[in-house]
Amino acid sequence: MHIRVDYDEGLHAVYERGRVLPPETVATWMAALERNAPARRPLTVLDLGSGTGRFSDAIADTFGGPVYGVEPSTRMREVAEAAHPHERVSYLDGRAEAIPLPDNSCDLSVMFLVLHHIEHRMLGVKELARVLRPGARLCVHSGFSGQMHDHVWYRYFTRAREVDDLVFPRLDEVIAQFADAGIGYVGLDQVDQQVAASLPAYFERFRHRSFSTLQHMTEDEIAEGMAAMQRAAEAAEGAPPEPVIQTADLLVLERLDG
Repeated sequence: MHIRVDYDEGLHAVYERGRVLPPETVATWMAALERNAPARRPLTVLDLGSGTGRFSDAIADTFGGPVYGVEPSTRMREVAEAAHPHERVSYLDGRAEAIPLPDNSCDLSVMFLVLHHIEHRMLGVKELARVLRPGARLCVHSGFSGQMHDHVWYRYFTRAREVDDLVFPRLDEVIAQFADAGIGYVGLDQVDQQVAASLPAYFERFRHRSFSTLQHMTEDEIAEGMAAMQRAAEAAEGAPPEPVIQTADLLVLERLDG
């Protein structure tokens, strides 16, 4: 089920604060990309749905080549250019269905929590097949309906998992769509990432309401969940901090010859 979220409306103003990750977590993601990317260096990389660029500069440092952060939201690109400038990163106006890059121009594409936002997914899949060179890799961080991991915030927002199961696509359907476009399945990597140093720190970020799933919930549900998480965060104050660790899926695919 596709539900359009307008990042220009308001999410752009809170996304960078609400979704910022510790440097060690960004490093964890770069290590995951490195072990799944083509071995040669440098690589030309498409960061599709780059948002505020929270990974784009690190990708440029990791792979050494140009990075094209393609993002449809004007306001998100403005934040990216201010918050994550890099001499090898270009933030471009575009979307999955219309990628502003030449045929066979990219060695690697990454998508961080983008798949469920693509309105016409098959068109996006065909565009990715167009811009990826044969042998190029595609790394897709996404949730998948029916197999969502136990995110911390699900404990406080009782309907959140149900909403995500409706919003995110099924893994088998995604694999089949890419296969039809000549992009084959390689594997499903799992990344254990530290998203905050403690529950109070996690709540401090979460209260900015930067998670797009909240756009599909009522104000009463959000208020109830925020209050429950705040109570838990306050109860954890003063105790030895326990890092908030979440497991994430990284779908790895490869552009086939021909």
